[in-house]
Amino acid sequence: MPVRFTDHIASLPATIPFVGPETAERQRGKQFLARIGANESVFGPSPRAIAAMAASLGEIWKYCDPENHDLRAGIAKHYGISPDNVVIGEGIDGLLGLGVRLFVEQGVSVVMPDGAYPTFAFHVNGFAGNLVKVPLVDDRESIDDMLEAARRYKARILYLSNPNNPMGTFWEAGDLRRLADNLPDGCVLFLDEAYCEFAPEGSLLPVDVSEAKVIRFRTFSKAYGMAGARIGYTIGQADVIAAFNKIRNQYGISRVGQIGALAALGDQDWLKDVCSRTAQGRERLYQIAADNGLKAIPSNTNFVTMDCGRDPVFAKSVLDGLVGQGIFVRMPFAAPGNRCIRVGVGTEADLDLFAQVLPRVLRTVGK
Repeated sequence: MPVRFTDHIASLPATIPFVGPETAERQRGKQFLARIGANESVFGPSPRAIAAMAASLGEIWKYCDPENHDLRAGIAKHYGISPDNVVIGEGIDGLLGLGVRLFVEQGVSVVMPDGAYPTFAFHVNGFAGNLVKVPLVDDRESIDDMLEAARRYKARILYLSNPNNPMGTFWEAGDLRRLADNLPDGCVLFLDEAYCEFAPEGSLLPVDVSEAKVIRFRTFSKAYGMAGARIGYTIGQADVIAAFNKIRNQYGISRVGQIGALAALGDQDWLKDVCSRTAQGRERLYQIAADNGLKAIPSNTNFVTMDCGRDPVFAKSVLDGLVGQGIFVRMPFAAPGNRCIRVGVGTEADLDLFAQVLPRVLRTVGK
């Protein structure tokens, strides 16, 4: 006798937000030569974080602290706020799921840029929300168009990533302030700041935990180099964070991950060095793009999105050619971004290999 799912779950397609490089390697039957498509930091975590995690392994038999007390306190001190304004989760992905659960039920509208981070859309669909997608303009979100859609559909959430994934573009603090100040009644801003450490200094919207309508999502996965540990955090007004605590997975964050993230947070010199090396890597990618007749979109992240100059079919052929040569990259999946490929900052060896392979692929596909 078949099991009975809810009608909504039964109606959902069998899709996942991402196909990981490991899946692609299993399909290919061999490993990639350069893994520069998942927006990971090839520079890794702080040596202090590695040492702290290694030292903690002998006590892995212990459960983690379900309150994430020390890590929350460390994050709070870093930003000059209270631990009551911080909640820890299984990466931004897990926290977005909790956030959607707080505000979305069947028929509730949510506004997001078309082609933005697909995991957010995955969660909204999972909770039966009405997803309103707003096209990008000049390769970034249109603040005015998103506000208009939020008003028209009486949205409960407006989602925006800054710096933007997958295009790498950026809105200055004043623009984000205008967005937050003009949200319609009953709408909150989900501000995904996964790449915030790479943004120009002083350009981010200042942290203000007094306003409940702005909920910020940050992570140790990108600049801190701990993607595999799955440590994210949300900053918000205390009542909002208390609501997250009502539904979060109390034991979802490993003991080792908590210890490593706290040690990483304490090594800001390493973070600055990573951001500097990432900026150098972006410059190299800009040059590789120019050398091959592609247009690099200026980036404030650890990747560079390259305009292939033609249609999505051509961009996909470039992507497939690179993957076929052992270079793992991705491409934005919605117009107008799907005329591009997206390449992460890699090691010098990774970028040397990319520079060698890209012109061969472009010749093959007819650039």
